[in-house]
Amino acid sequence: MRLGKDLLNKPIYSIDEGKLLGKVQDLYLDETFETVLGLYLGTQGLVRRKAELIQSSDVVVLGTDAVLVRSGNVVTDDSALPKAKGWMRRDKLAGREADTPGGTRLGAIGDIIVDPTGHITGFAMSKTYVEGPLAEKRVISRSVILDTGQEDGRMTVDLAKLEASLIDAEAVPLAVGTVADIPNMVVLDDDPSASS
Repeated sequence: MRLGKDLLNKPIYSIDEGKLLGKVQDLYLDETFETVLGLYLGTQGLVRRKAELIQSSDVVVLGTDAVLVRSGNVVTDDSALPKAKGWMRRDKLAGREADTPGGTRLGAIGDIIVDPTGHITGFAMSKTYVEGPLAEKRVISRSVILDTGQEDGRMTVDLAKLEASLIDAEAVPLAVGTVADIPNMVVLDDDPSASS
């Protein structure tokens, strides 16, 4: 498993001709943040801007050094694939707040954690507002998300399940050392008079 950002700038080659098709600029995600729907290659055109993309069904391997796709003609754009206009890009998810059903702010999403098949297994936190296992591991498993925040822009997390997943070492989807490069800021309100 790896962070979504680890796929950025990877060259994309077709396996039929070995042709370089471009580089991964970002990832398209489904609205429930369970899977990667496609690869964003950038935009083309001066007047009518079109987002170039490759659907995940055309991806053969999300490799360490490169991405392999089934053929050289899999690159399309969002005008030829209208449903892609509704897909969310990974960079738009960064900074989304996560909280509990009771409204306790837990932190902000920094990135997605992706398995080799393109499924999202969890989220790496860029900020945490609480102490404890979440502040130490900075990872939220996808399985503990109650609401992805499509309506209010805030993810809702089942705190009991989150804490259980962080205590059990096997349930942690990614070792802490591999997300160490994500900036972490723990914000604790120790001064009760500072609240307004």
